[in-house]
Amino acid sequence: MSKFLLLFSLLFCLAFARSQNTAQDTIFLMNGHVVAEKVIDTLLGAVTILNPKKPERKINYELSQLYMVKFSDGNKRYYYTQDTFLLNYFTRDEMWMYMKGERDARKGFRPIGSIIGSGISGIIGGMTGTFWGPCLPFGYMSLSGITKVRIRHSTVSNPAYVDSDGYILGYERVARHRRRIHSIISGAIGLAVGYTIYGLFHQYYPENVDIGISK
Repeated sequence: MSKFLLLFSLLFCLAFARSQNTAQDTIFLMNGHVVAEKVIDTLLGAVTILNPKKPERKINYELSQLYMVKFSDGNKRYYYTQDTFLLNYFTRDEMWMYMKGERDARKGFRPIGSIIGSGISGIIGGMTGTFWGPCLPFGYMSLSGITKVRIRHSTVSNPAYVDSDGYILGYERVARHRRRIHSIISGAIGLAVGYTIYGLFHQYYPENVDIGISK
């Protein structure tokens, strides 16, 4: 029995030591992303981890990219500080809420209206068969980043967050960016479809509405 207890204790100690060596730290980036990996170095103005996809390579996060690192032992190291000279106008708590907004928008915001609207604009622009056809979806894309963002409660991880201006600003920034990206993709597809329709059917266009290139 004593040998069994000794062996069990030895295995337990080895497992505990290994878990301590491989325990993951949590890196909170300024863009709202969270990375859970073991920090291997914090020198030379960067936080370094091993690339999880290519362990032989390293990933370096510059200090300007970091909000905070929470180490596996529970200690926290903040890298973000309010400094108007560095254009860091938010307090630390406000920036935390801003990042929460970025994360929620990245996970839950779906610009369905922009996808449909830009696609239709691209089709209409392409169907004209003119050099100026892309102007329609491009104009739609430009406007999609200006209009108000509606925050749906189903995409908010905590309803209390919407009372924070920082959260709203972070959510809107990502939401508008996603609108533009999806509008570009949808508009390009719509243009391709529109030009295809024009190439196949423009000879059937009524003369009084045919604004395309010569037949």
